[in-house]
This record gives sequence, C-alpha cells and structure tokens, in this order.
Amino acid sequence: MSISSSPSSSLARWAFTKPKRPLRVIWLTGERTVAIVSPGMDREPVIEGVIFDLDGVLIDSERVWDRARRETVERAGGRWSERASTDMLGMSAPEWSAYLRDALAVPLDAPEINRRVLAAVTAQLQRELPLMPGACAAVDRLARRWPLGLASSSNRGVIDLVLEKSGLTRSFAATVSSEEVEHGKPAPDVYLAAAAALGVDPRRTVAIEDSANGIRSAHAARMVVVAVPNREFPPAPDALALASLCVDTLDRLRPEALERTAREHIARARVGCGGRARPA
Repeated sequence: MSISSSPSSSLARWAFTKPKRPLRVIWLTGERTVAIVSPGMDREPVIEGVIFDLDGVLIDSERVWDRARRETVERAGGRWSERASTDMLGMSAPEWSAYLRDALAVPLDAPEINRRVLAAVTAQLQRELPLMPGACAAVDRLARRWPLGLASSSNRGVIDLVLEKSGLTRSFAATVSSEEVEHGKPAPDVYLAAAAALGVDPRRTVAIEDSANGIRSAHAARMVVVAVPNREFPPAPDALALASLCVDTLDRLRPEALERTAREHIARARVGCGGRARPA
C-alpha cells in the first residue's frame, strides 16, 4: 500500500492523531512511500541469519555445469538447445537430469545422466576451483555478525567439495542441496529448509542470489533478497525487481548495507508496499 505524505490520507491521519507514544516517519529510498516505525524497531534484531547461493555467487561454476551438461548431451546423441542453459538455472539434480532426458532427447535414464554430469563437474572443480573475487572475504565478514547458511542447486557432493577446498566449511552452520528437498528453485523449498536448519525466521533472513530462479526462490520464501547479478546469465528484469538490494561485487556485501536494506524491507512489508531493488 502506498500513501502520499498528505495528512488527508487515512494512514497519515492515523499517524498524526492516534498514537499516544512517539512514532517516527521514514521515507523509503526512491519511493513516494512512508512507513510508521516505532522507536524500538532500531533495536530489534532485524537480521537473524544470512543464506548464500553457491553457483554464480561464491563460485564461478555456471560455465562448468553448462559445459558438462552440453558434452553429456552431445556424446549421448541428444539435441542441445540454445535456451537449455537458461532453462536449467536453479534446477535441482533430479530436475535437470529429467530435462536432459525429456527436452534434449538424451537416451539415458535420469540417474545415469546425473552420474555423468556430476563426474565431469567434480573432476573440473578438483583441478581448479574458480572462486568469485571477494567470496572468502564476504563470507568471513558476514559470519562474524550472523549465522550463515547455504541453499544451493548443486549436488551434495559438489557443495561439500567446494566448501572444503575453499576453506569455508566451518563458516556455514547449515547447508542444503535442492536435491534434498521436494522442489528446486524457483520454488522456495531449499531456502525454507536452510532457514529451518539455521533456526531463523525466513522473514528476517537475507538471501544472496545471482540468478532469476534463485531470486524468485528466496523471494517466495519471504526473505530479504540481495542480488549479485550473474554476468553470463543475467536475471530477467522482472526477477531482479524482486530484490531489495542489487550489488555488482561481493565486496559490497557489508553488514551495515544489509542491515539498512533489511530495515527498509521490513518497513515496506509492514505497510504492504512493494519496492524496486536499489543499487548499493
């Protein structure tokens, strides 16, 4: 719900006449929208936890997955599609294995497709781990402030391998693979499972995402979404609009920026307002 600053609106009249305790009126960035906030809100634990995506956020592995799937399709005699890479972003292992079989005509059963792709991805990541610039520093910085979780479409083996080789295993209190929940992204299952494992309220959790389906998944889980857009597979504008904050590098993931974004997000939610992603 958006209201003007005019006292003639019902909410504005309430703000000027009803309260018996001090209230603060704040303007939300880039909007003709106000929210009525109690003085104690600044002292509330606005963020209870932070959940990262893996592929495209902490590790530049989308190309690794894409190459492994493409080679599996071609070697098995299937038909690769130019839209396949985008279609499979965020899919769980059972989902993309079935996609290769059904949409790309790979004449293998889904478990065998999964085994071949996973073997190629694991071998490549064992040879070289393409961490995103600033990934370890960002994780360390936020882990000092909040408990961290990981909600990834990667297989469990890939998650464990990446965290072990990067030295980040101990930074994450909970990790969930979408193959361990019923539905992959853009459904909210993997984010809700990660929040439950952390013991935090999804509405007070920040999700760090790069892809359209990942952003939609975290938003469906009612989290505060921070987008770090994937440059090779950029999210669609309608998905990016669901994020509360958009940053171009992991170096911009600072506790104070996340706190400010979460407060604005919660203020909007309290008066039923939407909002566009703002740059850091």
